[in-house]
Amino acid sequence: MPITLSPKASSEVKRIVTDQRTTGDFPEKVYLRLRVVGGGCSGFQHKLDLDENMNEKLDEVFDIDGVPIVVDKRSLMYLSDANVDFHDDLNKRGFSITNPTAKTTCGCGSSFSM
Repeated sequence: MPITLSPKASSEVKRIVTDQRTTGDFPEKVYLRLRVVGGGCSGFQHKLDLDENMNEKLDEVFDIDGVPIVVDKRSLMYLSDANVDFHDDLNKRGFSITNPTAKTTCGCGSSFSM
C-alpha cells in the first residue's frame, strides 16, 4: 500500500470527525484528503484536509483502520510509502507526513523536493 496511517493519526482523525459532527452541520461521509501541492522553499508541500468530495476519475480511495483516505492520482505519484502520523508531545502537536521518496526537505520541514 502506498500510504500508511499510524494508529495515533487514525484515532485523532476519528476524534476530529466525531467532534465536528456533534458541534454542527457536518457531512455524513467525509474523507481524509492527502495531496501534494507546489510551494514552500523546496518546491512541494504536503496538504492534509477533511473533504466531503471524491472524484472517481481523479482520486484513489484507501480505507485504513476505518478512515477513508482520498489521494488524487497526480499526488499519489509523489506519495509512495508515505506515512501519516500524529504527535501530541510537549514540543510538537499535530499531524506529520513522512515521505521516503522526498530527496530533500527544507530547514523547517514543511516542504520537500523530488
